[in-house]
Amino acid sequence: MAQRESWATRTGFILAAVGSAVGLGNVWRFPYQVGEYGGAAFLVFYLLLIAFVGFPVMMVEFAIGRYTDRNPVGAMKQIGSGVWSKIGWVFLVAGFVILSYYSVVAGWILQYTVIGLQGNYAAGGAGAQFAATTGGLTSVLTHAIFMAAVIGIVAFGIQDGIEFSVKLMVPAILALLVGLAVYAGTLSGAGEAYAYYLSPDLGTMAANWTEILPAAAAQAFFTLSLGMGVMITYASYLGEDRNLAKDGVIIVGLDTLIAFTAGLVAFPILFTADLTETTDGPGFIFVSLSEAFSNIPLGGVLGAIFFATVSIAALSSAISIMEVVTSYLIDEYGVDRKVAVGALGTAIFLLGVPVAYDQSASLVWLVVYDGIANQILLILGGLLLAIFVGWFATDLGLEELDKGVRDLGAWGQAWIWILRVPVIVLLLVVLWQNATGVYESFVGIFG
Repeated sequence: MAQRESWATRTGFILAAVGSAVGLGNVWRFPYQVGEYGGAAFLVFYLLLIAFVGFPVMMVEFAIGRYTDRNPVGAMKQIGSGVWSKIGWVFLVAGFVILSYYSVVAGWILQYTVIGLQGNYAAGGAGAQFAATTGGLTSVLTHAIFMAAVIGIVAFGIQDGIEFSVKLMVPAILALLVGLAVYAGTLSGAGEAYAYYLSPDLGTMAANWTEILPAAAAQAFFTLSLGMGVMITYASYLGEDRNLAKDGVIIVGLDTLIAFTAGLVAFPILFTADLTETTDGPGFIFVSLSEAFSNIPLGGVLGAIFFATVSIAALSSAISIMEVVTSYLIDEYGVDRKVAVGALGTAIFLLGVPVAYDQSASLVWLVVYDGIANQILLILGGLLLAIFVGWFATDLGLEELDKGVRDLGAWGQAWIWILRVPVIVLLLVVLWQNATGVYESFVGIFG
């Protein structure tokens, strides 16, 4: 068997993991969730749950990936028995489906970058403009362009493809967002926006915590790219001397910083344009923010920069998902990397064509794909891993985490018990809520 690839530098691994976590969830989902669940009240819960849900589950994925040196399916076959040996398929299927429609949405973002350069964001007609962008052959074409970029990067491998590209993309994302946030701070609505975003209302937190807590837990989980096997796969290319906990803290910190900065961009623009009532989901950036850009100084240029930033973020996330499914064929069947990524990339593109071509107002195929993969499989995967390491493979997790830390002490037991009780309980609640919501959505669509 050929020697398995590895990261050339620690920085490359950290930036690749950050790039995976930084994507559409940071830029449109995070500000939308903040808006829906009470502004700064949501932000407080989110930051707490990043630490107490996101970080512990990330350590689980890191430990399993480095211990096995395998993709999620191969990793669980190696360390699990019975039903546990099969759960790697949850991650593989989730990633395959998510990338198929993620690429479609990224293609829409590419279109909106061009629209901004042309100075054509619709004032008062943003909803109609979004409807015209989605569906049809143009949407299929931009989906193909984005997938071609993903395939091209991953085909070059870990060091020459993924590591090289994220060393360019992640600093660019951060620099562009910081620049936009500085400009947004000069707008007339910035003061009101900051008060909304940064000043928690204790009454709102106390009255609505049962709704905010699960939503913040889900966002913390999604934003760190957990539950689809990315962190298992990326950690499988690590050496045993690396301090997983230290790397995890840096990754979580950078990802949270970028999500927070996205809020510093979005809310001053929305408040300046007097658009405090926003469209949810993908419509947040395609409808609400694009309309806001049409009503502020230099809106076309700023919008183009913003959507270009989101495009880069989407690409850095997409290559990580592509690597998960590609590593499966390489590890388990010895398929050449370029052949594997070409075949799987084509299959993922074809799976996404119904989403791309869909011209229904409710984007039926996007709702179906997202409901199954993002809302159900991601949470299920993370929940199963937390149960497995928390209750059945405790020694494996502690020993692997201790390799770089060298003296976990009481911190190791604290990590295990956080997994065993609060993490599992929260993920069960989130899974139940998501499953209920998906069921209701499907009933609404299919009757």
